[in-house]
Amino acid sequence: MFVGREQELASLEEFYAKDGIGMTVIYGRRRIGKSTLITEFVKDKKTVFYTATKIGKTRNLELFSKQVLDLFMPGIENISFNSIEAVFDFIDKNIANDKIVLVIDELPYWAEKDDSLLSILQKYIDTIWNDKNLKIILCGSALSFMENKVLSEKSPLFGRRDSQIKLEAFNYLDSAKFVPDYSNEDKAICYGITGGVAKYLSMIDPKKNIDENIIRLFFRTDGYLYDETRNLLTQEFSDISLVNNIVEQIASGVNTLNTISGKINEKEPTVLYSLEKLISVGLIEKKKCITEEKNKKKTQYVLKDYMFKFWYEFIPKATSVIEMGQGALYYQKAVKPFLHSFMGSVFEEMCRYYTLNQGIVGAYGCFVTSVGTWWGVENITDKNGSIRAQSADIDIVALSDIDKKAVIGECKFKNEKIDKGIYETLVRRGTLISNKYKISKYIFFSLSGYTDWFNSLSDEDVLLLTLDSLYR
Repeated sequence: MFVGREQELASLEEFYAKDGIGMTVIYGRRRIGKSTLITEFVKDKKTVFYTATKIGKTRNLELFSKQVLDLFMPGIENISFNSIEAVFDFIDKNIANDKIVLVIDELPYWAEKDDSLLSILQKYIDTIWNDKNLKIILCGSALSFMENKVLSEKSPLFGRRDSQIKLEAFNYLDSAKFVPDYSNEDKAICYGITGGVAKYLSMIDPKKNIDENIIRLFFRTDGYLYDETRNLLTQEFSDISLVNNIVEQIASGVNTLNTISGKINEKEPTVLYSLEKLISVGLIEKKKCITEEKNKKKTQYVLKDYMFKFWYEFIPKATSVIEMGQGALYYQKAVKPFLHSFMGSVFEEMCRYYTLNQGIVGAYGCFVTSVGTWWGVENITDKNGSIRAQSADIDIVALSDIDKKAVIGECKFKNEKIDKGIYETLVRRGTLISNKYKISKYIFFSLSGYTDWFNSLSDEDVLLLTLDSLYR
């Protein structure tokens, strides 16, 4: 079953519809669904689809040649090519007036072992193939390679692409299409445990309930996600121990460079190098205070992949029990009661997406162009009149730089209703936002609704939403 990606497919069809030579680049972290997207796109087209592997220049050339022969001369054996130019010349001589799609998936595996590949490809695009109906798709999971070697100004291919697609995880709405019959709460949890990653979502059995799926995927030794974090880190890093320690700290809420360094007893430059690599492979992201994005002191490192967050929160403590075959019992006793707590940050991200989506179309009386979080310090006056400082944060801050307005919000994924105190806290903290913005709306998102106190609140600038609101 192919789900979502309507915008990306439309972009690829637009690319294909234009006659002549063309090139597009598709990239994104592992498991995100790049190959599945391309497979869906080319299913009714004449295509050479080659997936490179870590087998060296010569073997990649040999296997690529076979794919080319299978398209133009199916069944022909014992033809070999001694260079990539020879294969490209063969394509030129046999393409005739056909429109052909040429896909090289996992391009970095081949190009890293063949320094000339991209330059040769550039030469053929510019000269030999310039009058051919050839549509080239270059795809890769190594984000830094794709950005620095394929898309950057220093690349031989710079200026040759018609378009590029950086494929991201599914948002919570598209993720819900994998489990259409689930309740909204279970759809949200499904999004939370998979992070919207296509491969993980495809492993969910919509005929089984959310608990059965979590147990099957995470809490059995043969579960696909039981060892997934280790598998991914092993594929990307040589020093697994260091990287694992860093991710473990971030997952537990330690999110600044100096605190991470102190916790794992490593020098800051060493930790920073690994953090930058984790960012480049799409597992970690830098989070900035939305009103102070140039303030380097207000930078936090957070897990971009919620599946990693779930895994590090629950699996390491459960390993021995899972290996004894009692993972289902562990889940019921030690995980399920804490799912709502785990979902707190996931729900906040869902609400930020919703707020931006609505704000772009003017739902809040202004044109919202960015959304994020805010954190800082507020001064509180105690009952005895003394003033004390305490840390403060706002879950959602959506800004309209055009209208100089802000929308702020609070999110609660709990089995308890939002009350007057939460309302008053948000309104108070709203005064801490830069006076550059006038607050136009206060939005509350609640899993369990609101106390009766809100029945008497008549304020058009306050919006009371529920989880169901996000899925309408």
